[in-house]
Amino acid sequence: MVLAKDLKSGMTFLNGEKLLRVMEASHHKPGKGNTIMRMKLKDVRSGSTFDDTYRPEDKFEQAVIETVTAQYLYSMDDIANFMNNETYEQYEIPVEQVKDELLYVLENTDVKIQFYGTEVIGIQLPTTVVLEVTETQPSIKGATVTGSGKPATMETGLVVNVPDFVEVGTKLEINTQTGEYLKRA
Repeated sequence: MVLAKDLKSGMTFLNGEKLLRVMEASHHKPGKGNTIMRMKLKDVRSGSTFDDTYRPEDKFEQAVIETVTAQYLYSMDDIANFMNNETYEQYEIPVEQVKDELLYVLENTDVKIQFYGTEVIGIQLPTTVVLEVTETQPSIKGATVTGSGKPATMETGLVVNVPDFVEVGTKLEINTQTGEYLKRA
């Protein structure tokens, strides 16, 4: 069991039948009354996010999440296919369940598949990925890094705000947690 006050971002726990992942957690002490825990939570099975509050002493069962390194093979008919790098076992995950993560993943890229028991609950991405720009406005001569930027579509369909000097064909390093441009690769 884990207390609500001990829940941190990234932890997964059970609340009744719901498998929830903490996206953000903070203590809130109103001027009058008891301390509460404000949390932004994601229902792992449905993908919905919501805000909730708990008392610090509320107890929950912490979910044991196991990860397996696997390679993203392809997506077809709303199913994303992955292969375990050690056992060559293949996993089929509904695209709807991992659609946000797939914007950062090219075919043959290694990711970590997360399991709760035998149930696949998602994929864990590397912190950064390198993607190529496939579409953006033409660069402006003399543009610097400090400009306001422009949108660029990456090879996976991800749209990222990039500096004005970035052109089509440029490989960029992207932060998978924030979706922001970091640097040229």
